[in-house]
Amino acid sequence: MARDLLGATLTVRFGGKVRSARIVETEAYMRNDPASHAFRGPTPRNRSMFSRPGTLYVYRIHQVVCANLVARRGEAVLLRAAAVKGLVPKAASGPGRLCRVLGISREDDGEDAVSGRRIEVRLGGERVKGVLVGRRVGIRRAVDRPLRFALENESAVSRIRSFTTG
Repeated sequence: MARDLLGATLTVRFGGKVRSARIVETEAYMRNDPASHAFRGPTPRNRSMFSRPGTLYVYRIHQVVCANLVARRGEAVLLRAAAVKGLVPKAASGPGRLCRVLGISREDDGEDAVSGRRIEVRLGGERVKGVLVGRRVGIRRAVDRPLRFALENESAVSRIRSFTTG
């Protein structure tokens, strides 16, 4: 699902505004993945990771809010970067910036992003081309797994180094 979300549209309604962004970078967190928040099972913090597909798992780390989209029970995709219409390319480059710019907050944890009224993710009509594959960043465990995906030649990607063409 992490690769399939590339090119998808993420729309958020907040403060009387509607902001849309094209997802350009993601990271997958799989079942039995020691880097995943779901690795040790459900807790009050990660309960949304065990919800149905399309549920937002939003958490705070180092004073930054990050958003994931549940793919399957205990598996999710971190939304790493997006190109936001009307803003400079790097405005939503990185998971914390993405959430800040789009107005995603901890209160959105558990929201349905498929049929949600405030936050909605819509897949593109066809599979995108020019996908880069690389190692996940900002983690300490299972760092060598190629579970990070980004659109090639997209200036909103957060950390372009360490990618290969996939």
